[in-house]
Amino acid sequence: MAVAVLVGLGCQEQLSEEPGGVMGDGLKVFISVDMEGIAGVTAGNEVSSSGSDYQYFRRLTTLEANAAVEGALAAGATEFVVRDGHGAKNNIIPDLLHEEAKLLRGVTDRPENMMLGLDESFDAVIFIGYHAKAGTEDGILAHTSTGNVIDLTINGVSLPEAGYNAVMAGLHGVPVVMVAGDNWICGQVEELFGDVATVETKVGMGPAALGLHPEMVREKIRATTTEALEDLGRFKLFQLQPPYEMVLKVRREKTPYPGAEKTGEGEFSFTSSDFLVVMEAFNRMK
Repeated sequence: MAVAVLVGLGCQEQLSEEPGGVMGDGLKVFISVDMEGIAGVTAGNEVSSSGSDYQYFRRLTTLEANAAVEGALAAGATEFVVRDGHGAKNNIIPDLLHEEAKLLRGVTDRPENMMLGLDESFDAVIFIGYHAKAGTEDGILAHTSTGNVIDLTINGVSLPEAGYNAVMAGLHGVPVVMVAGDNWICGQVEELFGDVATVETKVGMGPAALGLHPEMVREKIRATTTEALEDLGRFKLFQLQPPYEMVLKVRREKTPYPGAEKTGEGEFSFTSSDFLVVMEAFNRMK
């Protein structure tokens, strides 16, 4: 396998030029779904089960996941796993989800979290409803896993949820080929991954957003997914070289994970050659 190593920001990123999987019919696609980046969402109560508009937006979330499945079907894909990745992981409406897809829902304490269920048998990963990282000034509901996180860096690279989830995909040799969410997360993944297809669901303006009609967004997701999977060979893996040094900055400190070192007020460092161990440490301290 040919590997290009890019050095910058105090880290080494590996972008493999030969991602796993094959082109053509029979593709197996993993779809990780969040809610904050869904068309129309602008407020926390819209993505909270206690919110008055939650049922409406969980329907839109399910339909955006369906659009990705439909686009993948048009490209010849035959197997789909949809991972409900938001909050309590019970947002997608099962009987509204496309009948060709399998749904993985429910909270887990495993470090894979939003990527639970992914393995080497998949050919491509798609992110639906994703959002900008913590500290993104005009991002819609921007955060990194929880509102307690100020910033997460690994090997010197500040990562959104899409970033560390893409590293997990890279561990299995599977490229992230398409990301749908607000304009800020689209820009962040393009900067991190290089060649990745994106669908801009809305333009974030802090607490407000300018967005397309939800069906127009779904049509873009269908078309962009099809185009991406029909040209799968162009996408590279997003990988960071071990050992993985995590620096986590939080507003409120929690009990440090064993082996973590406090390096400042609300700041901790943790290093491991196992990325999932790093993610476990992150989940315990975030």
